[in-house]
Amino acid sequence: MHTNPVQVLGVTLILALGISALPQARASDTGDGSVAGFPAMQALALGERLYREGRGVDGEPVRAIVAGDVAVDGTMLNCVSCHRRSGLGSLEGSVIAWPISGKELGRPRRRAGTWNPTKQHQGPGSTERWTLPTRFEMDDERPPYSDEALAHALRTGLDPTGRELNRVMPRYELNDRDMAVLIHYLRNLSTDPAPGADEEVIRFPTVITEGVDPADREAMLTTLQAHIDARNTQTRPYERRARSGPFYKTEKFGAYRKLALDVWELTGPPDGWQAQLEAHYQERPVFGLLGGVAAGTWAPIHAFCEAHEIPAILPITDQPVVSDTDTYTLYFSKGLYQEGESAALFLAAHRKAGDQSPVLQMFQAGTKGEDAARGFRETWERGGGTRLYSLPLAPGEEPAPAEWMRGLEGQRPTVLLLWLEGDALVAAVRAAAVAAGQVEAVFMSSRLAGADLTRIPAEIRDRLLLTYPYSLPEEMARRQGIVDRWLQARDIPIGNSAIQAQMYFLGWMLPGAIGAIRSEFYRDYFLEAFEMMRDQHYAIPLYHRLSFGPEQRYAAKGCYIARLLGDDPPRLVPVSDWVIN
Repeated sequence: MHTNPVQVLGVTLILALGISALPQARASDTGDGSVAGFPAMQALALGERLYREGRGVDGEPVRAIVAGDVAVDGTMLNCVSCHRRSGLGSLEGSVIAWPISGKELGRPRRRAGTWNPTKQHQGPGSTERWTLPTRFEMDDERPPYSDEALAHALRTGLDPTGRELNRVMPRYELNDRDMAVLIHYLRNLSTDPAPGADEEVIRFPTVITEGVDPADREAMLTTLQAHIDARNTQTRPYERRARSGPFYKTEKFGAYRKLALDVWELTGPPDGWQAQLEAHYQERPVFGLLGGVAAGTWAPIHAFCEAHEIPAILPITDQPVVSDTDTYTLYFSKGLYQEGESAALFLAAHRKAGDQSPVLQMFQAGTKGEDAARGFRETWERGGGTRLYSLPLAPGEEPAPAEWMRGLEGQRPTVLLLWLEGDALVAAVRAAAVAAGQVEAVFMSSRLAGADLTRIPAEIRDRLLLTYPYSLPEEMARRQGIVDRWLQARDIPIGNSAIQAQMYFLGWMLPGAIGAIRSEFYRDYFLEAFEMMRDQHYAIPLYHRLSFGPEQRYAAKGCYIARLLGDDPPRLVPVSDWVIN
């Protein structure tokens, strides 16, 4: 389950409006179409930077005062931190950042007589329009913000009625140019609903690339479509309630839309996918992408979604794009990169103090193992680790013990990381067994190893550590039963259980995210609904725990480190808790 920030006001209401009560949009502040001397579109970009990064027209951080006497700059506490990219607000503990989108700020906020104090925890959305409880001693309405009133609120923390906003809201020291571009941006923020959503339907595609196994394609598509069909069976009762139900619930019921699922098939090599995606989108715009499965990299699809600001929700890929700055794709995990991260954190925590012995990692260039090697290297170096050597192997090349001396200043490594699969992995592990006297630990990926675990020599198993990014087998089997029963009830054959489990989870989360946005069909707000989800255990067999948070884009944030017991077949036993990245 997840919680919408503006639908859970059961806490003590505190108006911490971050830039909280701001207005609706105009194209310009002057008669010539310019804003503070800038063309309208340039002013919009400058206002966006101020809103999101806290930097003024000159590129320098703006200044503000918080809690009466604490000086901060805009990069420390900017507008987007509380009001989010959509401008539609958030909830943090008992602090509520109200919507500051253009249309919300350009109209009064009234206290409706339908408010029921005993159901105060239901918050805005439980009445015809957003309201405040009667225990707030204030006028019947907050009038729309004029530009002057908005500037005054931003600088002084006083709304148009003279009421002081919460001390958490910064009082910004903005010059006239910075104020003008910020107001221009807010007036245009979330004013026009996104493409792909109309009065009846929200349209989503799912993407399938050439090279995906037909059985995997079927497993993904049938599970996702079953969720869409289940959602659409509820159409008639919601439409009836919207017409004749209690008037204070019309916003809730009137927001109901059917979901339409298109299938975008991509053919040929990845460098041709961008043009195909553009053609699909031009033919019929969509609100967001759901699921999808790719043979290889997801990067071209990721780039397309960034360019068009289209949310892509939980695609199935072992090669996601790992980025701290991109926004529009939510992944299950960082894939193999995350396993490299976890190995680096575990090794750093368990090495003896002062141990500077060499660490060597092997991978085959251009494979998923290279992602794991990059995750290890970047995490290791970020934590101050040294003497790491990387040995990329050519396709088909098998490592030998003599290779381990190359570039290591005449010293054997005491820790090996073998981000390999298939015959190359088996050959490397056997070579490590030959040098077992010098090797203290050998890391490898359980995801890359797969069935090859049965070929691991017994003499190396006591020093072998595996990154294991999934639920432990017993836990996974128990949760998988929930998915299997759901599939059987819908006459869907059990296929690729991992793919079906991931699409089951997406379908489980989707209705809540759509319900949370009510009639505010903005793509950023849709993403923000997922960001507010609570930790998930029940609905996802594959991973130990999934969660998002503000600006987080990878739901599975950990990985086990496990050993291989000498059973037949070998059995994985964790030697660490869930290593959090």
